[in-house]
Amino acid sequence: MKKEKTEPMKVKADMLPEYDFTGKKGVRGKYYRAYRQGHAVKIYNADGTVSIRYFTLEDGAVMLEPDVRRFFPNSDAVNTALRSLIALIPAKSAKRKAVTKLHRTGPKL
Repeated sequence: MKKEKTEPMKVKADMLPEYDFTGKKGVRGKYYRAYRQGHAVKIYNADGTVSIRYFTLEDGAVMLEPDVRRFFPNSDAVNTALRSLIALIPAKSAKRKAVTKLHRTGPKL
């Protein structure tokens, strides 16, 4: 009976050997909603202290859903698409909506 040789796992150049996820099952999107709301990261320093950093989406940042991301992989693609949509909006309509909203809410002081 011939004994089978087992080859060691081929490791990607950017993946260290101690990161072996063989047999592990991750759940895609498990922390998606929590991440969108903001999250904290604990940093354990060499001197024994712990610092906490809080992260939220920056002002103006938009998180795309995976199905949309397939079509718009980067900021340039998103901006190009949105500019083409903006060009389709009639100028009067946009102006009228802004004025109507101002009348409903009143001027901000």
